[in-house]
Amino acid sequence: MPAKEIQGVDASKRMAKESETGSRSLSGRVGGLVAGIAIAMSLFQLYTIHLAFALVLCFLCFPGSKKSPRHRIAIPDIILAILAGASALYLFVNYDHVVTSVGDAASYDLVIGAVLLILVLEATRRSISPILPIITIIFLLYAYLGPYCPEILAHRGFRVKRIIDHIFMSGEGLWGVPLRVSATFVFLFVLFGAFLERTGAGEYLINLSFALMGRFRGGPAKAAVVASCAMGSISGSSIANTVTTGAMTIPLMKKVGFQPHVAGAVEVAASTNGQLMPPIMGAAAFIMAEIIGVPYVEIVKAAFIPAVLSYTAIFSIVHLEAVKENIRGLTKEETPPILKTLISGLHYIIPLFLLIWLLLVVMWTPTTAAAWSILAAALVAVANNYYRAHIGFPRLKDKGVDKDDPAYLDYLQNSRGYFVRRSLNEIMRSLEMGARNMAGIAAACACCGIIIGVVTLTGLGLKMATLITEAAGGNLLLTLIFSVFASIILGMGLPTTATYIIMAAMTAPAILTISADLNLGLPIVAVHLFVFYYGIVADDTPPVGLCAYAAAGIAKSDPVKTGWKSFRLDLAAFTLPFMFIYNTKLLMIGTNWIELCYILPICILGMFCWSVFIQGHWIVKTYIWERFIFLGLAFLLVNPSHISIGSFLVNQHVVNLIAVGAMILIYFWQRSRKGPRVILEKHYLEIYI
Repeated sequence: MPAKEIQGVDASKRMAKESETGSRSLSGRVGGLVAGIAIAMSLFQLYTIHLAFALVLCFLCFPGSKKSPRHRIAIPDIILAILAGASALYLFVNYDHVVTSVGDAASYDLVIGAVLLILVLEATRRSISPILPIITIIFLLYAYLGPYCPEILAHRGFRVKRIIDHIFMSGEGLWGVPLRVSATFVFLFVLFGAFLERTGAGEYLINLSFALMGRFRGGPAKAAVVASCAMGSISGSSIANTVTTGAMTIPLMKKVGFQPHVAGAVEVAASTNGQLMPPIMGAAAFIMAEIIGVPYVEIVKAAFIPAVLSYTAIFSIVHLEAVKENIRGLTKEETPPILKTLISGLHYIIPLFLLIWLLLVVMWTPTTAAAWSILAAALVAVANNYYRAHIGFPRLKDKGVDKDDPAYLDYLQNSRGYFVRRSLNEIMRSLEMGARNMAGIAAACACCGIIIGVVTLTGLGLKMATLITEAAGGNLLLTLIFSVFASIILGMGLPTTATYIIMAAMTAPAILTISADLNLGLPIVAVHLFVFYYGIVADDTPPVGLCAYAAAGIAKSDPVKTGWKSFRLDLAAFTLPFMFIYNTKLLMIGTNWIELCYILPICILGMFCWSVFIQGHWIVKTYIWERFIFLGLAFLLVNPSHISIGSFLVNQHVVNLIAVGAMILIYFWQRSRKGPRVILEKHYLEIYI
């Protein structure tokens, strides 16, 4: 890899590390202390203490400004960390006093509460972005300045004492649902992802994707889609997904002919959609289950088909891009062997399959399933190191083979202690990485808890639902469109979790109100997934899109150009929520497995039609009228219900038959324009492989 590309990869990885675990690289005793705090956080979880650990790590790992030192901790940061930890532990230490003082807090309670709120805002600014604290401050000002707000949003106003008492001393603000879920479900799944990543599962999934897809046309891009889907299903983090898979996929995409901004955009679109792919869908999905009061497995089940369709669209667009630009795949020498690659890391998949089995078959709670899966991941790491130390490496040593693998070199230097030392190191580093990854998420959840506290105190949620309903004039489509704009505008500056929580409190009630007024009976899962989807796609919506900046750093491309291209590639995720709102069978609601076996392939054809519409190319460049025919076919096929034409009700099976027939006719029409060189079987293979 050229030196410039290596620098770009390093810079993007550094950006990802700064956003996920903090930009400070500490060593020596101080680094050991921070690692110890992180490991202790992983081993002990109670949501008051969870916040204390998280705030301490935020101040120790995330510098206050660009001028702050990166290899040591400044004295002010140490003071803030101590204050934050002590104030967060106050409720835990003085629980009896707090319970009996709600509504009549003492002055010192309010002082400690005010200090904690300020420190939560500062920790969130450091670890996430300044936007979320600014929005939180606006909500706090709204609680205080209620009488001076416009009439429809006005309320009687609350004194500072009442605001702090409600947010800090009760369970409806700072200590509400977001932080409680962060300390339980979310933390365990983040820790599980850290174990898989640290023990080598991530690298294995990337290599397997290249082995499966690398040799086909545009192979590295298709491998990027598959790898990002697999990585996203276990990490739930867009930017970590982007730099982890992008470090390998983006240079290879450029090598086979993709333009730099296109290579970066493919990785961004695929990585962002990773949050949609079960079983781990990021923090927001767990909070959703808690807010709407359904088992997490119901969220997983409902999200599965839309996630498959979203990745189908991205995969198809990537294929058509390769066809349009005549981009080759990797050579046989450049592609890892499939069988060898598959067998080499099957043990890494054991914890993931165990998680899926415990969640979907045994129906254990997410916390129990995640805990056992973490234990399985640790055991797999130990077993893998035992095999290396006692079977694998001795064979290489006996053969006299000199390997460059750092693990093998480490074994040669200290074979006796290798197994124990490496196993302990992997487990401890996984615990540390999980906690450091979690620090920013916990701070953001605490910030969102403050917002939720203001909403419950002032009744803002009901007021916003009324405002949106009146503005939409009782029209469901307009209500959905207003919700989309609100989600995307907020989401361009906030993480997905924060966007979802705010929208769940502000716009989801409006959609449900309209549904009730029109007797539509929309499932609450469908409404909240609608909001959730637009919080995710906001991650790669220009001009912000941190993922686009990370990918552009690797690709050496313009971040804005990369962002707009990824936005175009990800347009399927913009349309799918409307489709499943109007057709809840896509969420496996009101249907059965036999019907789903028919619906899924038909919908996949529909997403391919959508991809042709986006790219303006199939076998040859499409005419404008062909392009809009494909748009119509996409909406007809991804619509598992009857179609009304005037006063006639047309059976969906008939519509599907007509749509597939139209696709076949256009195929032969385009083939005739390309010439006799195109072989039907070959092109069919290229489309679906």
